[in-house]
Amino acid sequence: MSEGTPPPPPDPETPEGSTPPPPPPGGGYGTPPPPPPPGGSVPPPSVGGYQAAPPPPPPGPAGPRPGELLDRFLARLIDGVVLFVVGLIINSVLIAAFISSGSNGFGMYSSFGAYAIVTSIITAVLYLGYFALMESTQGKTVGKMVMKLHVEGPGGAKPTFEEAAKRNIWLAYPILGVIPFLGLVGAIAALVAVIMIAVQINSDPERKPWTDKFAGTQVIKEG
Repeated sequence: MSEGTPPPPPDPETPEGSTPPPPPPGGGYGTPPPPPPPGGSVPPPSVGGYQAAPPPPPPGPAGPRPGELLDRFLARLIDGVVLFVVGLIINSVLIAAFISSGSNGFGMYSSFGAYAIVTSIITAVLYLGYFALMESTQGKTVGKMVMKLHVEGPGGAKPTFEEAAKRNIWLAYPILGVIPFLGLVGAIAALVAVIMIAVQINSDPERKPWTDKFAGTQVIKEG
């Protein structure tokens, strides 16, 4: 206040010598904060008289993560090495028996045909039986153990033996070798099945190829 300016006149409703009441709380906006609820919880802080939005809820637990193509390929590769060693031992025994038979001429061709039929059956039974038995009893094969994968049935538990066999049915294609000139067809069919499985694992959002859709199963990544 500059010199020569008279002071403002006193408020006629305020007695002389008394102190005016303090401004209401709430930052001067005239709206007092609401009282706490009866439960005792404190409401979110307010800014300028407006109540702030509550914090977002914490994210829920993530669902199971499907096995990716690379992990599943490496698991099959490991299983393939295991089965190759077992098959090599079996075939070595059969070859030794074939040679010891001492057949010649037409008898040799007859023995070779019998050998091809037996090896085709053994290969199909070995591969299909290994995957169906391991996945139905353990939920995983040796390769899946290494790559931290497991197979789940439709209800989330281990697949049954039938479900595990259905998802690996393409491994039985070599059994076509029991019919003359169809062994090559079985090998080509198995190769086509592998390519289709790889493409569908890579493109399907749930990483479920036709084998898992056929059996109602799914390969899950652990951890």
